[in-house]
Amino acid sequence: MSHDGVGLRAVMRSVAFLTAGALAVPVLAGCGSDEEVSRPLAGQDIASAARDVVADGGTLHWAVDAVPETLNTFQADADAGTTEVAQAVLPSMFRLDQNGRPVRNPDFLESARVIETEPRQVVLYKLDQQAVWSDGREIGAADFAAQWRALSGKDSAYWTARNAGYDRIEKIERGANDLEVRVTFSRPYADWKSLFSPLYPKDVMGTPDAFNDGARRKLNVSAGPFRIQKVDTQAKEVVLTRNPRWWGHPAKLSEIVLQAVPREQRAAALAAGTVDLADVDPAEAERITVAARANSGGTPFQGAGRTSAKKLRTWALAHGFDSDKIPTGEKKLARTISKYLREQEVLRAFEVRKSLEPAYTQLAMNGSAGPLADERVRRAVARALDRKQLAKVVLTPLGLPAVPVGSHLALSGQADYADNSGALGGQDTAEAQALLADAGWVPGGPVKQEKKAGKAAGPQATKDGESQDGDGTYIVGEDDKAPRETADEPKTATRDHTGHDAESGTRLARDGKQPTDKHPPQGGAPGAYAPKGTAAPAGAAAGPLAKDGKALTLRFVLPSGPGSQSLRSVADRISQMLDKVGIVTEITKVPDESYFKDHIAAGQYDLALYSWPSTPFPATDARPIYAKPAAAADGSLNVEQNYTRVGTDQVDQLFDQASATLDEDEARSLIRKADARIWVAAGSIPLYQRPQLIGARKDLVNAGAFGFQTPVYEDMGFLKKGAKLSPGPSGS
Repeated sequence: MSHDGVGLRAVMRSVAFLTAGALAVPVLAGCGSDEEVSRPLAGQDIASAARDVVADGGTLHWAVDAVPETLNTFQADADAGTTEVAQAVLPSMFRLDQNGRPVRNPDFLESARVIETEPRQVVLYKLDQQAVWSDGREIGAADFAAQWRALSGKDSAYWTARNAGYDRIEKIERGANDLEVRVTFSRPYADWKSLFSPLYPKDVMGTPDAFNDGARRKLNVSAGPFRIQKVDTQAKEVVLTRNPRWWGHPAKLSEIVLQAVPREQRAAALAAGTVDLADVDPAEAERITVAARANSGGTPFQGAGRTSAKKLRTWALAHGFDSDKIPTGEKKLARTISKYLREQEVLRAFEVRKSLEPAYTQLAMNGSAGPLADERVRRAVARALDRKQLAKVVLTPLGLPAVPVGSHLALSGQADYADNSGALGGQDTAEAQALLADAGWVPGGPVKQEKKAGKAAGPQATKDGESQDGDGTYIVGEDDKAPRETADEPKTATRDHTGHDAESGTRLARDGKQPTDKHPPQGGAPGAYAPKGTAAPAGAAAGPLAKDGKALTLRFVLPSGPGSQSLRSVADRISQMLDKVGIVTEITKVPDESYFKDHIAAGQYDLALYSWPSTPFPATDARPIYAKPAAAADGSLNVEQNYTRVGTDQVDQLFDQASATLDEDEARSLIRKADARIWVAAGSIPLYQRPQLIGARKDLVNAGAFGFQTPVYEDMGFLKKGAKLSPGPSGS
């Protein structure tokens, strides 16, 4: 998780809140087996090409956020760069297809299946007979066993970040021959396909010292189409070269260089020729798109005579220059524009490849204290939101489908996806006001004057806008002015244990208004609506609401880093929507470095925007996000990754049951029931799937906006001279 997405598996922890008793939730039942299967909302866009038109050789320079701190994906500081390296150089038993579903990796597995369920679940892996480590040793049971022991959680000397699934293994042994591995579980585990992806050699997993320190900056032994040549922290790059012992299709590229480039500098890096492939923000994507157009706007130097500084500045502003960074002198500004025009000419060799990222942005509500501790207030916030309009703010300008996400636990295209938002209900101002009235919040009530709150936690917290008394806080709902923009959308390295995931589908998330005079016949749940007979305040909210002498004011915390125009716009729209039902929002900007640690994780917020990546294994991966917080041994509250602090025993039960059944249809039904319960609890509201924008050299193929699918590194490369591709997204 991050302001807008961090590696899911990097922050997941195993939890064991086991509850007893059966749970019956008939009104929240998942969809039946005859329902239409969802599809991704947007296909991947990677300039797909057959291998025979891809040139042999060449170096791909790929921009990343940072050089990985560790090459061990099971350590706490693993990041997206760690995953990218692991996918290129290590075995994985399963990887994701274009629909975000796990499929067997044929380079390593001939087969993998459950061969026994009684008295214990047993999975038999049959490995490819050519699968060897780069030192020539066969991949086998010893590697599986070493990884299990390191990640089982039984030896605290291993500094592991997660052990989910591995803690359910009872034993690992050789099968009928060296190519067979038998894994016996102590208790059933539905998500067994999540294990051993990636698989590290026993040299890394065999001892605590090797695990903790041996694979942080180097991997002496690997098994993939590439191997690590060097990790250069001075040059801020990781160099991957072809693995001479690779038995699959040989890599087309000679090298892949993962190069750390700040996101705001990526368009310039593409233009300078130092990068061929880069994740870019919408502003830089627009710059690349404009460069590709013939005669796109001309230059301010056309025509005879001198060009005035005023004309140059007007031209610069019209072409997206930051007004605060435009040089004041005529000569300096002319040089800046000339450099920009030279870069634009080079950028004509690039294009933007776009899809939807395997992650969704949500509105999180802190239910631990204050007004949002009342579930009726949380539900009122949710019912005040027009999620379709919020999705349009971000996705429509990019030409991507603006469909609200209908599930907390899967994205459209994945097997577990179903739109369960009807359990809570769509946008309905009257229903939101009725819920607030039932909770005791009424318009025009007396408000006691309170002392000003102290500064936000974290370094140099700032607040957007100005109030009348000049304290720097802009409070939406206290005047007729529209809220000012507040924070920029933070950058993310989303990933799950398999890498990528983007979603879309024909099952569009419903966003219609719900009836206010009665509960809907299906999809609702007790408590999701105001009690029958609760009247909404007449007309629009007559000013802010109050209760017990306190105004209904929610602190909306946002990151202040560069490049977050989309997040800023979404926050503004949400504030306006809440203002209509009488909820005041106090928008506070904080530095990126303190946003998560000092605010989200610490519970110092009422409302916040951040993202979670999707996963094909929600029973395992998503459980810590929604598990009911429990008291720790020292008396503190253990929230795991449930930063909203909202959870129920029923949701915990459903996750436990889903992870323990080997019936895929039953597991899917349980996951959907859990999601419906999460909607009703209203701790977080999924908004939209994040856009995935990739700047890529036009002759680079089989790389770009991957969507759900795990990249196939050996197929990436540059087109042969004279070869042509058919236009359009390859996955459409």
